[in-house]
Amino acid sequence: MTAAGREPEPLAHPLTGAPFSSPVPPGTGWPDDAATVRTPVARDAAQVASLAAGAELRELGARSSVCRACPRLVEWREEVATTKRRAFADQPYWGRPAPGWGDSSPRVLVLGLAPAAHGGNRTGRIFTGDRSGDWLFAALHRTGMASQPTSVHSGDGLRLTGARIVAAVRCAPPANKPTPAERDACAQWLDREVALVLDSLHSVVALGSFAWDAALRTLARNGFDVKRPRPKFGHGAEALLTAKSGHTIRLLGCYHPSQQNTFTGKLTEDMLDEMLSRTAAS
Repeated sequence: MTAAGREPEPLAHPLTGAPFSSPVPPGTGWPDDAATVRTPVARDAAQVASLAAGAELRELGARSSVCRACPRLVEWREEVATTKRRAFADQPYWGRPAPGWGDSSPRVLVLGLAPAAHGGNRTGRIFTGDRSGDWLFAALHRTGMASQPTSVHSGDGLRLTGARIVAAVRCAPPANKPTPAERDACAQWLDREVALVLDSLHSVVALGSFAWDAALRTLARNGFDVKRPRPKFGHGAEALLTAKSGHTIRLLGCYHPSQQNTFTGKLTEDMLDEMLSRTAAS
């Protein structure tokens, strides 16, 4: 609502020009939005578990993209979507959870923490429209997994080959810090997505320690043997995890391509390229 008590005017999508409200209602034509007005909505962790179970990949993305299980995250993502950053005041904000996306039979799964408030929460696609994404997609392009080196908005034609990107938590959290309860509720979407792509999966690249821990937990719940003490995160860390079936996943740790890490030189382009290139050896 505006100060005058009116609904704000829809704004034009920066690529398609179509008008959208903020947050974007499902089924209104936002690029790559799989949800419709009939997509069931989870309103607590138990409903997340029920709706994730048995869903196939596209429907899983649709259901997770309308999730309202965590009140604090819903309030924050929608507040950001309506107040906006000044630089994007003329754009609609997605304002919903950002589902996993990319190749449906990936060799490589790239796992991050959560969408950025003015990145994925604005564009509807994880690591899209922010500086971290600028680094990540340029590296994916250099290593042959992305069709173009930039990811500016949903609908920009970007495609991934052999790679899929997901977040441990699908809503933008305040201060980029989800609570343990929020992490655990959202993990049920992640567990199902990992289960659906396991047959083709050879490597998981965890961007940061939060993603590393989330990867260990979801792989353990999917039947992989995680030794004690658990492998520790570090840039270049590697753990080979094996399921009872004999399927082995290589988990690789990589510093997150955050502005803090890239501006200070803690993470360089060569370091990021090297981590993604190591997935080819899996």
